[in-house]
Amino acid sequence: MAKKKNEDLLENELEEQEEKKGGFFTSVLFILLVILVVLATLAALIKLDAGGLGSEVLRPLLKDVPVINRILPAYTDEEFFEEYNTKYSTLESAVAKIKELELQLADYQDQDESDSGTIADLKAEINRLKVYEDEYNDFQNRVKAFDEKVVFAEEAPSIEEYRQYYAEIQPENAEEIYRQVVEQLQYDEKVKEEAKRYAAMDPASAAEVLEIMCADDLDTVCGIVSSMGNKSASAIMNELDPATAAKITKKLTTIDE
Repeated sequence: MAKKKNEDLLENELEEQEEKKGGFFTSVLFILLVILVVLATLAALIKLDAGGLGSEVLRPLLKDVPVINRILPAYTDEEFFEEYNTKYSTLESAVAKIKELELQLADYQDQDESDSGTIADLKAEINRLKVYEDEYNDFQNRVKAFDEKVVFAEEAPSIEEYRQYYAEIQPENAEEIYRQVVEQLQYDEKVKEEAKRYAAMDPASAAEVLEIMCADDLDTVCGIVSSMGNKSASAIMNELDPATAAKITKKLTTIDE
């Protein structure tokens, strides 16, 4: 009886120890979770520059600390030039100054009586400003890449919806994209017109012409076929060589995906 009692006591003690251990680990995990949430919230406030926390309070302290400085908000043009104590207020003005100095340098170099000291000063100023030009060009490239992704991504609205929008915004980043959009719309319209013509033809005759086109321009053939009604497209596909019909079917399936 005493032995049984001792075993029960030992078992209870072990259970209590396990419960204490479980409670301890739970507390540690909860504390870590709270710390992570606080840090994530703080990082978001810094990145969003709430109340100037990132740009005014922490940038002077963290700007030279590797990795950590990535949570700081991006510079505005004014902040960038103020930070580096320059007389330029925007990247555009710095780039314009580079062009002006390069012209002056070219003029001096074309003159026999060139002042070597002046040329050296101009070269030094151009080199100093090049960093701003590189920053500006990189920014413009990233903006253009983003604009193209917005317009031509699979999930984007139709390019017709963007045509009017890109016709009205500043041309620096939109001119090339707008040209591509207009060309695509014109191409699509021509393909639809050709599809109507082929659909009105005898299926065997239409298939014969499309068979020849497939050798050099499979994309256009697929565009024509996909723009037809199902009945016309099926009739023409039945008249095509099986290998050609297979190529068109495979291409159309890829486009649909």
